[in-house]
Amino acid sequence: MSVLIAEHVTHGFGGRRILEDASFRLLKGEHVGLIGANGEGKTTFLNIITGALSPDEGKIQWSKRVTVGYLDQHSTLKKGMSIRDVLRDAFRSYYDLEQEMLALYESMTTAEGEDMDAMMEDAGEIQQLLEHSGFYTLDAKIEEVANGLGLGSIGLDKDVSDLSGGQRTKVLLTKLLLSDPTILILDEPTNYLDQEHIEWLTRYLKDYENAFILVSHDMSFLNQVVNVIYHVNDGVLTRYSGDYEQFQKMYEVKRSQEIKAYEKQQQEIDRMEDFIARNKARVATRGMANSRQKMLDRMDVLEKPKEKIKPTFGFREARTPSRYIVQARDLVLGYSEPLTKPVSFELERGFKVALTGTNGLGKTTLLKTILGKLPAISGSVELGDFLVPGYFEQEAERDSGQTALESFWGEFPTLTNGEVRAALARCGLTSEHITSQMKVLSGGENAKVRLAKLMQREVNWLVLDEPTNHLDVDAKDELKRALKAFKGTILLVCHEPEFYEDWVTHIWNVEDWTTKIV
Repeated sequence: MSVLIAEHVTHGFGGRRILEDASFRLLKGEHVGLIGANGEGKTTFLNIITGALSPDEGKIQWSKRVTVGYLDQHSTLKKGMSIRDVLRDAFRSYYDLEQEMLALYESMTTAEGEDMDAMMEDAGEIQQLLEHSGFYTLDAKIEEVANGLGLGSIGLDKDVSDLSGGQRTKVLLTKLLLSDPTILILDEPTNYLDQEHIEWLTRYLKDYENAFILVSHDMSFLNQVVNVIYHVNDGVLTRYSGDYEQFQKMYEVKRSQEIKAYEKQQQEIDRMEDFIARNKARVATRGMANSRQKMLDRMDVLEKPKEKIKPTFGFREARTPSRYIVQARDLVLGYSEPLTKPVSFELERGFKVALTGTNGLGKTTLLKTILGKLPAISGSVELGDFLVPGYFEQEAERDSGQTALESFWGEFPTLTNGEVRAALARCGLTSEHITSQMKVLSGGENAKVRLAKLMQREVNWLVLDEPTNHLDVDAKDELKRALKAFKGTILLVCHEPEFYEDWVTHIWNVEDWTTKIV
């Protein structure tokens, strides 16, 4: 039984075609992974099927009585609400019913006769519905799921505006899971989640009885939870049964067949054109030449399978700095209140350090403090001599109205138009990407623009906050290669151990520094 059918969907932005005659079906209980390179249209497709965006052509049909829960890349939370308030909002209809029931009870104090009987009947029905739905154990259920994703240690009464990016993602994800929709739609849910909570989400989705559609570039996670792959490539959606590893094998076979078919046809066209050229002038063979020409004109010529533009990353190295990059003494991190106990550490030249630990314990705060962007609660930070840092900040320029070209050129005004375009193209960005506003680029395209800027500067110390978020597989592999080749110092925040484990020199776990119970 299909719970969703999308037929012949076509959509574009300006002159850029994102989806072309794409069709899709979601069957009851299917766990679908929607994959493709950055900018191929995955988030656009999700926006179309959820009704946030209207397609240029095609139709979307959901089955009746389906409830859809959508976690997108740019969900927001309102200041003034506590985590508990947000999570309870998943059950707003039940709380509204409770208020209706309480109002009925209050009205009964002055009602009589038939009015009293009607009110008692209404209140009784609501009471029965609330009891049957488990309304009176909701707080226990909220705490169970919240603890599974690490919100309990933060405190459910904390204002959501005080949360880190990872903590906000956890709140939105927890609310979505609590609402228990018929269909889950998850766009990069593991971004900002630490390893422990990715494992919890993996177990949850593996056991999930209903259908879901998942966009993720975390292939290890994806491989464990999906049983169907939809691959979006050049605007076309192709369905594959099985997990990600099975998709890879089938895709390679399919691509190899397409290349062989194209090459065989090109050889046949060359032979026919050669025969026509040699025989069309001779009276005796002109008929055969004309016949071959008609065959050639009627031939359905195959397009050459396109090679995806792969990024090329490389960091320019500045002069050698002093031995010590950072020396911290009794450093206490935090904003209005301490996040850590007094910590002392030294970051030496050539160290490649991964910062790990549960979200909200101060990883981003540490980066900003040692870079001088945030004051410490107490203690001291001493930077070395001749330092030229390069900082990659997570989620920067998300709302910028500038095009990628304007954003880059604004920081490097002495470069020519061609040089700017070449620098962005090396990071895997097309002309359409370069002339698009930063706020309409996908998360991965936006990250590539910011990486291109970072690679334009000479640096001897890279400070990277979640650089792999949103990047597709090819971009992550290339970034990993570039960081391994970089001879300077690296301080990295990343939630993907498989990205950094085989090349960093040290792992610093901020859980060892925190004042919180982890």
